Amino acid sequence: MAKQFAELLPQHIDFIQQQHLYFVGTAGSEGMVNVSPKGMDSFRVIDNNKVVWLNLTGSGNETAAHVLENGRMTIMFCSFDKKPLVLRLYGQATTIHPRDEQWDELSALFPEYLGARQIFELDVSMVQTSCGYAVPYYEMAGERDMLVKSAEKKGAQKIKDYWKERNQLSIDGKATGIIE
Repeated sequence: MAKQFAELLPQHIDFIQQQHLYFVGTAGSEGMVNVSPKGMDSFRVIDNNKVVWLNLTGSGNETAAHVLENGRMTIMFCSFDKKPLVLRLYGQATTIHPRDEQWDELSALFPEYLGARQIFELDVSMVQTSCGYAVPYYEMAGERDMLVKSAEKKGAQKIKDYWKERNQLSIDGKATGIIE
């Protein structure tokens, strides 16, 4: 049975810190709904009602377009081992770019990844847990290094060129704010 909370409790934070994978869901007022899997060392709990996650350069930039339009975001964690649990964080997100004043402070919370393009800050308005009884067991085999190697091969300037060519618009043609 689902339970709702106004903030993250210590047991929720402990659960989040044990997870290797999370999913981010966003949607504009029209168009496609986006759900993205996220991994690596890219998520931090700031306090009981605020989390941040580091977004690395990828093929699309849907989350940024949706957050720019309306800010709605859901982040989902689920247990693939041990005790089943699904934990969702609902709230309003803002985007912090490398050009923004907050970037240095927030990016210092994460390893230095070439290709880091945004940090999303989520003001959590509701936390919901549910059973997760139908989620299968999976084992963590390790992190993929392909994104890091690809960024290192391209270098900083080619990554910025890629942002201009491929990350300025969502698949629905909405601006992402990646370039000033």
